Amino acid sequence: MATRYRFGVEEFERLFQGVKHLELLEGEIYETSPIGPRHVFAVAQLDKRLQALLGEEAVIAVQSPLRLSPDSEPEPDLQVLKPPLEQYSERLPEPQDVLLLIEVADTSLDHDRRKLALYAKAGIPEVWIVNLVENLLEVYRHPQEDHYRLREILFPGEAKAPLAFPHRPIPWS
Repeated sequence: MATRYRFGVEEFERLFQGVKHLELLEGEIYETSPIGPRHVFAVAQLDKRLQALLGEEAVIAVQSPLRLSPDSEPEPDLQVLKPPLEQYSERLPEPQDVLLLIEVADTSLDHDRRKLALYAKAGIPEVWIVNLVENLLEVYRHPQEDHYRLREILFPGEAKAPLAFPHRPIPWS
């Protein structure tokens, strides 16, 4: 049975300000800072754009777990997955399901860059880091062992087409 408590927003934020987000990476638990308004906005904006541009050709998962390996389960900000949606009703997405993975990073920039090695090892074909700190898009492609062979930097106003959808440039800023 659940117990119900009543709070105002200010009291709720004050009480739970220290609660962090957790990820399991190579058997270790990492806690990250709670997400702020810029991060929330960037994720929502990208989700809306991806849904509009890709429609039924992809499944968009927002801040959901990805089963990378028996000891790693990160929660990337956005996953562009192979359809149909119904295949994920009884299992979490796995590396072979991912067409594009997007991390939005402000306070988590170093942490998100460290995860690149895990994504490459798992064979994720393409990872984007929306770098809110420097207002850049970092594009990583072609995994090889624990790194990506190609790294590209895009500036605001430049759109990028994912490898899986070469004729669908996506504005990221």
